[in-house]
Amino acid sequence: MSLPRQIKIAPSILTANFGELAAEIRAVEAAGADLIHLDVMDGSFVPNISFGPIVVEAVRRVTELPLDVHMMVEEPIRYIADYVNAGANSLTVHVEACAHLHRTVQRITEMDCGVGVALNPATPIESIREILPFIDMVLVMSVNPGFGGQRFIETSTSKLRRVRRLCTEFNPTCDIQVDGGINPQTIVDVVRSGANVIVAGSAIFNSRQTPAEAMTVLHAAVAEAV
Repeated sequence: MSLPRQIKIAPSILTANFGELAAEIRAVEAAGADLIHLDVMDGSFVPNISFGPIVVEAVRRVTELPLDVHMMVEEPIRYIADYVNAGANSLTVHVEACAHLHRTVQRITEMDCGVGVALNPATPIESIREILPFIDMVLVMSVNPGFGGQRFIETSTSKLRRVRRLCTEFNPTCDIQVDGGINPQTIVDVVRSGANVIVAGSAIFNSRQTPAEAMTVLHAAVAEAV
């Protein structure tokens, strides 16, 4: 099912069944996923450890969808080459985790990889004003990063609207991604607030429905929102 206004859905494998990961990815691809979101966590920047380049490389072998790697790690500049070489199409780093954000963004761009910058819930949007012309995407975290299945932070919608205005001024083609607490209800709110790349984890990979069924519900909600 194609979506209007270039709204993209990015299933996050963090809550997928890793014992059946290839099948789960193929299921969401067949159901119309636009990209696959991979959450890399180091146990330092966030209080959880997930996976590294080996998993990204494994996912690359089972899908042709773009791989969107969210680097929740301290000083991600150290690992850029590892993830690009593993097959990442875009890398998103946190403004809070980079001592030299412009240098990190430049390094990713030099490797011919898409680049995004993420904002934690308490981080003001003004922190990305200077870097905005040089990036492809802003990720607005609508939960505190580190774990899947968290509840959506309600003030995220107003933050999305402010980010959209900032992008309109400094980088009109910049994508706005939102990650955290997305379900058929909140997806309507975030799309109407300006997000066009929607990360969903537990709303897609859960015991209540198949990934294909979940994707159908989310697509219908987005169609309603626009």
